Amino acid sequence: MTDTHRRLITAAAVILAFFVGVLVSGGGDHDTAHHASAEASQTWTCSMHPHVQQPESGACPLCGMDLIPQTTQAASTAPDRIVLSERARALARLRTTPVKRQADATADIRLLGRIEPDERSRRNVTTWIGGRIDRLLVNTTGESMGRGRVIATLYSPEVYAAHQDLIAARRQVERLQDSPADARALADAAFSAARERLELLGVPDRELAELAEADTPTRSIRVRSQFSGTVIERVATEGAYVETGAILYRVADLSKLWVQLDAYEADLPLLTVGLAVTLRVEGLPGETFEGRVAFIDPTVDPERRTARVRVEVPNSEGLLRPGMFAEALVAGKQADTDAEAPLVIPASAPLFTGKRSLVYVEEDGAEGRSYAPRSVRLGARLGDVYPVVAGLAEGERVVSRGAFALDADLQIRGGPSMMSAPTHPPEDTPAPAVATLNLASVEQAQLAPVLSAYLAIQVALAEDDHTTAKTASSTLLSSLEAVSLGGPVGTAWTRLSAPLQAHATTLSTSTDIAAARGQFEPLSLAVEAWLRELGNPLDAPVKVAFCPMAMGSAGARWVQQGDVVDNAYYGAMMRTCGEIVGAVAPGAHLPPQRP
Repeated sequence: MTDTHRRLITAAAVILAFFVGVLVSGGGDHDTAHHASAEASQTWTCSMHPHVQQPESGACPLCGMDLIPQTTQAASTAPDRIVLSERARALARLRTTPVKRQADATADIRLLGRIEPDERSRRNVTTWIGGRIDRLLVNTTGESMGRGRVIATLYSPEVYAAHQDLIAARRQVERLQDSPADARALADAAFSAARERLELLGVPDRELAELAEADTPTRSIRVRSQFSGTVIERVATEGAYVETGAILYRVADLSKLWVQLDAYEADLPLLTVGLAVTLRVEGLPGETFEGRVAFIDPTVDPERRTARVRVEVPNSEGLLRPGMFAEALVAGKQADTDAEAPLVIPASAPLFTGKRSLVYVEEDGAEGRSYAPRSVRLGARLGDVYPVVAGLAEGERVVSRGAFALDADLQIRGGPSMMSAPTHPPEDTPAPAVATLNLASVEQAQLAPVLSAYLAIQVALAEDDHTTAKTASSTLLSSLEAVSLGGPVGTAWTRLSAPLQAHATTLSTSTDIAAARGQFEPLSLAVEAWLRELGNPLDAPVKVAFCPMAMGSAGARWVQQGDVVDNAYYGAMMRTCGEIVGAVAPGAHLPPQRP
């Protein structure tokens, strides 16, 4: 037994003792008499083995742990729930929160990244001529240079020879001033050719005038920068020979920088281009910088499982430097802003055991107010809340503080808890009510191609055919665009079709079949919601199938045709894995899903 397990059991025992004290301490003389009676018939049990029942305290015969008092006064006789009096609830400080829809759910995502120069501002400063670098006038990385600044002097035999020709041509022009026009024209042409040759070697006009007046050819030529910016790399060295076009410096404009952040897969649905980002840098304590998401890499690194997110940040004061590490706080939003606002619960409400999520739901019954565990499916955390994918209905109340105490007590009594609760709720769990609408034949004709396209995706994924699945997704998008409905059906369809379009769009651009299947699961949930509210528009029945091993053993459903399971999540590997859990006849509606 691990130390963590022992601490959990000890905490559970303390919590149970607390409930016993709470319930036994209140109630006046009647409670005192009842307490005395309870002591006379006290039963002792083991927190690890609740089926062990002993009339006296001692050690558990199975594991040797100390037995603890057993009580049923804080709980009802039902093994799957806990009933508390009003006073017990107050002393236990339980807090419940209603399940509600929240349209503006946001998530503060913390990401780490590195500051880099803006790639668009990177430039290479090169030389237009070959030769030997006599002197570098910009010697250090990080130094700024302006456009046109002299950055080096270069000895070039080619420039030396061209300058000699220019001087000779000028002297020829001077000697032929009084000669016939034809001779002067030839001399002028030779001078212009020599001047143009120097221009082609990168000598600017203002220096050409000086060279044309010189009496002796120059041995070095000044090299000027073609760009302005900060030197991020010095390539050239004094005394080195360089060829035409050789890179002398690499420069960049640091007045605007990029912050390259690494976002995990779970964060990507919450990130969109344009989101505001607040940046903090360890080397600048107390300073914050603002930027916006400019680009999200469409691919994920297969080894690190992250995607690059680029943020553009102004740096006019020059405080930020390339190479610094930065922490970014991004106010992420829901990926599908056109869909209906999601149901949310406080982040403190769920209890997590591996991939399962469990909440305690408050219920009013004949025995009083009780609290029962329920398995739920949650989306990615959005700030202080979790969106509810399945398992809860709007208006229900969940325990947002004290859920662990309830679970510990239920564990000790051997009831369903976070360690043992079934994945699926009992069959008599009431299902949330769903308003249904009947489709006219014209409306069915418009929606039938949409459902047919979805079924084509299902078959393609079951056949491990990623290309056909993407093509069918594009067909689904085209079918969605062709739908034009009015009245109550049109209002409902506007809401129901938004997630269909969002997930079909992502599926149509997926890079592999695993990514396509990841989008197929929420797409299938959206189709089920459609079948519950508007019914089956096809002339043939459709079936709802469930595979408990899909989506990392969390289980997933899909809609198909035929009585034989056709698993879209595993394909040929386990094509018949799963079971048919529902059927929808033509024109009929899918029954409400039990939470």
